[in-house]
Amino acid sequence: MKNVKSAKNSKIIAQQAVKTSVVLAENNYGKSRVRLVKVSRDRATKRHTVHELSVDVALRGDFETVHTLGDNSKCLPTDTMKNTVYAFAKDHPIDAIESFALHLAKHFVVGRGMESARVSVSRVPWERVILRGKEHPHCFTKGSEERQRCEVVYGSRNVGGTSVLGGIEGLVILKSTDSGFAGFMKDEYTTLPEVDDRIMATSVSAMWTFAAAGERTKFGMCREKIRAALVATFASHKSKSVQQTLYAMGEAALKACREIGSIRLSLPNKHCLLVNLKPFGMENANEVFVPTDEPHGLIEATIRRA
Repeated sequence: MKNVKSAKNSKIIAQQAVKTSVVLAENNYGKSRVRLVKVSRDRATKRHTVHELSVDVALRGDFETVHTLGDNSKCLPTDTMKNTVYAFAKDHPIDAIESFALHLAKHFVVGRGMESARVSVSRVPWERVILRGKEHPHCFTKGSEERQRCEVVYGSRNVGGTSVLGGIEGLVILKSTDSGFAGFMKDEYTTLPEVDDRIMATSVSAMWTFAAAGERTKFGMCREKIRAALVATFASHKSKSVQQTLYAMGEAALKACREIGSIRLSLPNKHCLLVNLKPFGMENANEVFVPTDEPHGLIEATIRRA
């Protein structure tokens, strides 16, 4: 009988040990999708500029007792983070979203005992209306689905310092020739025909890493150069595959902006499938296509300096 009780007690103790032998692993918290529109007014010219942003903030630090004991003394409210974004937007020009994100991230770390802060920003494009051949001073139309992006991680000295990434997403681009795909591997399930002339279309996402960045870095100029290099290379490259064009685009981006050390590109295929018109007694010489997004190929790679 004693042995039975002893076994039961040992089992209970073991179960309790299993329940209590846990630790808090990697964690962070913050505020997401803080959206804002800022109107910058030039009083002299009466010319306005519109900025629309979506901001995400995530903090890392010594938050163990917040989780385990409910001690909130080290927990900055996420509502405070939201208010900080709005307040900083008032004083910051927001010409370059990277510098705005860097300004925010540094604020959350310095003097607040945080290990690091990650701030991500996405910009919605607004394009100035052209009226009678002139730019309107305060009227805009919403641009395409293309977005400027950035991510800044500002860390204390013992947590790895600061990193800055810039980027774009949703840059939809198409060319109607100078693209083919042939000589590929085939097996018993291959039905794709080889082609030497096809439509090539994609929605470019790119993120580049600045080798060294600070508040004086010309983020906006670098973004313009990289975007121009990506578009020009896509347009002019005689493509034998999406992979080959992706590599050429990444190489051109690194040449265009010496401040970045690497770039990651994501190029999903936006397929345009040739319609079979033979049942109607008609030839289709690469003229009529059906656009389709799903399923699609997804080609991704990082190109960095050697």
